[in-house]
Amino acid sequence: MAVQQYAPELTITQVGVNDGDSIDSAQQRAVTSHKIDPSAPKIVLSTLNAKYIHASFGLRYLYANLQELQEFCEIQEFVINARPLDIVEQILESKPDIVGFGVYIWNIVETTDVVNLLKVIAPEVKVVLGGPEVSYETEGQPIVNTADFVLTGPADLSFYQLCKDIINNNEPKQKILKSKPIELNDIELPYQYYTDEDLKNRLLYVEASRGCPFKCEFCLSSLDTASNPFDLDLFLGQMEILYQRGARNFKFIDRTFNLNIKTTMQIMQFFLDKMDDNLYLHFEVVPDHLPRKLKELLSQFPENSLQFEIGIQTFNQEVQANISRKQNNPKSKENLIWLKENTTAHIHADLIFGLPGETFDTFRDSFDQLYHCYPHEIQLGILKRLKGSPIIRHTNTFDLRFNPLPPFNILSTDRVDFATMQRINRFARFWDMIGNSGRFKHSLPIIIADQPFDHFIAIAEWIFEKTGQTHKINLKKLYELISQAVEALFPERHLQVIEKIELDYAASKLKSHFQTLDLYAVEKVASKSQSKLLQRQQRHMS
Repeated sequence: MAVQQYAPELTITQVGVNDGDSIDSAQQRAVTSHKIDPSAPKIVLSTLNAKYIHASFGLRYLYANLQELQEFCEIQEFVINARPLDIVEQILESKPDIVGFGVYIWNIVETTDVVNLLKVIAPEVKVVLGGPEVSYETEGQPIVNTADFVLTGPADLSFYQLCKDIINNNEPKQKILKSKPIELNDIELPYQYYTDEDLKNRLLYVEASRGCPFKCEFCLSSLDTASNPFDLDLFLGQMEILYQRGARNFKFIDRTFNLNIKTTMQIMQFFLDKMDDNLYLHFEVVPDHLPRKLKELLSQFPENSLQFEIGIQTFNQEVQANISRKQNNPKSKENLIWLKENTTAHIHADLIFGLPGETFDTFRDSFDQLYHCYPHEIQLGILKRLKGSPIIRHTNTFDLRFNPLPPFNILSTDRVDFATMQRINRFARFWDMIGNSGRFKHSLPIIIADQPFDHFIAIAEWIFEKTGQTHKINLKKLYELISQAVEALFPERHLQVIEKIELDYAASKLKSHFQTLDLYAVEKVASKSQSKLLQRQQRHMS
């Protein structure tokens, strides 16, 4: 693999989809391009990111491995709430012969609309699909029916070969093409194709390894046979170049970053030696594998420099066995508590509801156990049916019923009916707004006391009953609703909670005074009735 340097002639330009759009507009694209010979074949690599801040790692890998075709290619990135017609217009401005789309669970609906429009407006353009959402159960998907070719599996090298074949009028006869397994030493790394604009405004995804040795059946990584590392010296050389160019925010996408402790230590030491106030590192960490020497190193990192994403998913051993998940629960809890008490890392721990064999009660138990490990955030996910994941083998045994539409979330199981699933969905949403936001750090421990799950779900259901909403609740209103819910459900705690909410409200820096909040449910009802009566009187007087 050649040693890569930064390509200064490569730039990203942010262009509003509509004339006059500002740089902050939600409808934006990022274009990575060289000047292209007008007579040469043209390739556009595109995807719809969830947010502008996400720079597509996959497209940059494809671009890095296009060899002599690279000079005829550009990258165009959009966000999913951009209008499909505007996206197609922007793509066709480049007069492409081939357009490759990265397709994922979060953009499958919007990308399908874009591909349908593109093939109606410019049927001569060859559309190539790739990505996890079209790599499994491929045939029969509407987007596949519309496209010209689909590359399943890792397409780092196969996309280049397909483009060559199309350009040389030697197209494959079949539509669905399976990419061959690749050796990591055979591919060019993409890091030089992060531009200065990326470094300034977007997340930088990096990977020191690919694959995962674990077999958790809800995850596509369970299909891997092993975790394979990139050449460490080459990888760190690329990190050095990014750092020297000003990169300070690195998000590692390795599924098991701390699997090989020797490698982990070298990478962590590399960044610790370069530590400054702006350096921020994100890792996915195996919870039960933190040996002493790694702990000693982690404790040296300063505040606001580390985030650990730690997958717990469930503490129920029966459920763990059902999904082939190996996890030492006591060691995992011990390490979570150690990290919280002995490092300044931000700890983001995950649970999944709807796993085969999980019940409302066993999930409650997992949540309470995890809460008492004191992570900064508990991400409550709902099981999704990722195409290709082995979780589907449990469909009949546990009566798993999934949403047929993206994001293919679980709707019910033999242990959890649909109504209960909806309760947990709302619980997860309110927990994200309240528990994970950091806006209620003084009041939340008093609110949920010694029964975190039971007390919080009571709060969530009270708020939902009063508002009928789980979204679009402004922050001031949320403070009011929480206080009112506590008064209604746990009146003995209400005065203490108000004292703590006042501290949280002051930290929020909202402009209105705390004294203007409606903190009492009874007073709120009376005030509302009086207001309606006054409105009625005023109508008669006018």
